[in-house]
Amino acid sequence: MSAESAHRYAIGVGSNLGDRAGTIAHAARLLVADGMVRVVAVSALHETAPVGGPQQPAFLNAAWVVATALGPHQLLYRLQAVESACGRTRTVHWGPRTLDLDLLLRADGLALATPALVLPHPRLAERAFVLRPLTEIAADWPVPGLGTVATLAAACACA
Repeated sequence: MSAESAHRYAIGVGSNLGDRAGTIAHAARLLVADGMVRVVAVSALHETAPVGGPQQPAFLNAAWVVATALGPHQLLYRLQAVESACGRTRTVHWGPRTLDLDLLLRADGLALATPALVLPHPRLAERAFVLRPLTEIAADWPVPGLGTVATLAAACACA
């Protein structure tokens, strides 16, 4: 993967079951294992209350910036494979999970809407648990039609 062909993407990371920090670290190792993806920035871990869904344990949330020549759909499928490898099951909508990896946006402001993927993430502006860590590593990134990550974080009065 050459620097010229790599796109930078923001990934939202969360875990609220088991060894949360260990699962997040393991997920990062799995994501980069074949050299197709590089993690280039990592936020701090933030403990947050769950939003929506059933009663469940607190989350550890973070954000990563990754560089890859993969297209957005290819990266989404890679993230889903890492979630599965870390024990993620999708039984209850917004339920507890070992790992949640959300493709949030691309640094160049790509806007995309397909049945499988919407960029930027459709609930990005509503989620402080995503915006706070993302601001640490990508504050100046444009969010198409909404401003920058930093302006969204400043305006977010959500949980």
